[in-house]
Amino acid sequence: MEREIKIALVDDHALFRNGLRGLIDGNHNCRVVAEASDGAEFLESNEAMSADVVFMDIAMPTLSGDKATALALERNPQLKIICLSMFGDEKYYSRMVEAGAKGFLLKDSSIEQVFAAIEAVTNNEEYICHEVMQALSEAMRRNEDTEVLSEREMDVLLGICRGLSTQEIADELFLSKRTVDTHRANILEKTGSKNTASLVVYAIKNNLVEI
Repeated sequence: MEREIKIALVDDHALFRNGLRGLIDGNHNCRVVAEASDGAEFLESNEAMSADVVFMDIAMPTLSGDKATALALERNPQLKIICLSMFGDEKYYSRMVEAGAKGFLLKDSSIEQVFAAIEAVTNNEEYICHEVMQALSEAMRRNEDTEVLSEREMDVLLGICRGLSTQEIADELFLSKRTVDTHRANILEKTGSKNTASLVVYAIKNNLVEI
């Protein structure tokens, strides 16, 4: 029997929380164990702080999502926090990346994306919703300010932005998995990015993508 995944919902709109709870609760071995209307309420809830995955809104009264995320991870580094946002401005994503969020979803993301994000972060991976990744991929193709990367590195980067696995990128480009891993490491180093989420922030900050 699979382990039950405990979910906490943090959003200042009760209607949105209720809708998300109805979609998540009892499906894909997930159970919503706590809700909070802002970051402060979340930090005060033992049930919410002991969840496996937290869906965290950014713009909330009393205590914003990025500040709540940073404080929560100081207390419980095992929390996997997924950012929920309606915003396209890069500063919101940047703040959540810096705070330690591992997933990024727009509030109009599909329920399939919601469960894909849960699966990814519980497997210690990152998840960025398809719309963000697609926008990044298209912008990279038409932007002329990416000479810092070689042509092959750009091919690998676009594969990453399309959500392909290392093996899928290797197969598509007729490269070995080790070579793709090397290119990925070089891309992260050249762009000063720590991970895929940081790469998205880098792209937005450098006007490579608009969300």
